[in-house]
Amino acid sequence: MEFGASTAHNCLKKALDSGNMAKQLNRSSKFNTEQERLAQVQALFACEQDLYDAGAKVIVCIDEVGRGALAGPVSAAAVVLGPDWQPVLGLRDSKQISAKQREELAVALTDNVQAWHVAHVDAGYIDEHGIVPALRRAMLCAVEGLQLDYAPDKVLIDGLPMKLFEQEIAIVKGDSKVAGIAAASILAKVARDALMVAADADYGGYGFVSNKGYGSIAHRTAIVQQGLSSIHRRSFCQKILESGNQEELF
Repeated sequence: MEFGASTAHNCLKKALDSGNMAKQLNRSSKFNTEQERLAQVQALFACEQDLYDAGAKVIVCIDEVGRGALAGPVSAAAVVLGPDWQPVLGLRDSKQISAKQREELAVALTDNVQAWHVAHVDAGYIDEHGIVPALRRAMLCAVEGLQLDYAPDKVLIDGLPMKLFEQEIAIVKGDSKVAGIAAASILAKVARDALMVAADADYGGYGFVSNKGYGSIAHRTAIVQQGLSSIHRRSFCQKILESGNQEELF
């Protein structure tokens, strides 16, 4: 099924409206009742619901995590909620909730969505090809991992256009406006965090359990004192090593 420019425009408008509604509910109700929490999540599903109502069979939503980390992979999750998706209470942008809430939502989502897959691209690939090609690779692998029976009618991506898919719609801050992108943000974050926690056992001293590979002061100090591990992105860390100044990132 073909969806033209007008459909993309309508989806973007609906996503913006949904994001604004979700924010208003968050401010006004503080999620005091289950009904209010349900309304917030239903607002996030409005964009996808319109596309399914228009005849779409498959809508894939994508988000990534780890773009700015100094160590570890960049990760992307692809999610298909499906036309009969039942809202998961508490679903929000992964950055707006605690680690414990993310983990609980990730468990609920894996049993609730039609399909999902998380793909990781390691530091070596990032150093060789750059962060944007690594992001593109992670997104493509995430979608391929869904093993769909039908080609996606629409692919909704958080952020700026990646120009990876014919039916792509990029939605700035989509993780706070579209349910599927919010779900992808949670699944990607939880999966990547788990990898970094596990990596701490092999690469001690960098504080991966707490910083997840991002550039905290303690992490940058450890890089200066210990040098780089095999999962550090050398292209991201070189100036820290050259200057010997843990405050300098790039």
